[in-house]
Amino acid sequence: MDENNRADKKILVKGIKRMGICLMLMFLGPILLHFTLNNSDKSLYIPLLILSIIVCIAAIAMLFIGLNTILDSIFKKEK
Repeated sequence: MDENNRADKKILVKGIKRMGICLMLMFLGPILLHFTLNNSDKSLYIPLLILSIIVCIAAIAMLFIGLNTILDSIFKKEK
């Protein structure tokens, strides 16, 4: 295989790490949201609701960032 057709391993590892963070956030966000919505009578309801929504949005953002990084390593986006 030609050297020019290979994926950049450093960038690929960075993308896989970002996807791992995304996986953790994808589990943490809905679990925290479910916990918050089941305890709506507690004093920390609003801050936990805001935090859980932010974690869910961060999971989606990390998904796109991780996929973009992996695709950059495969297709050699020159900067």
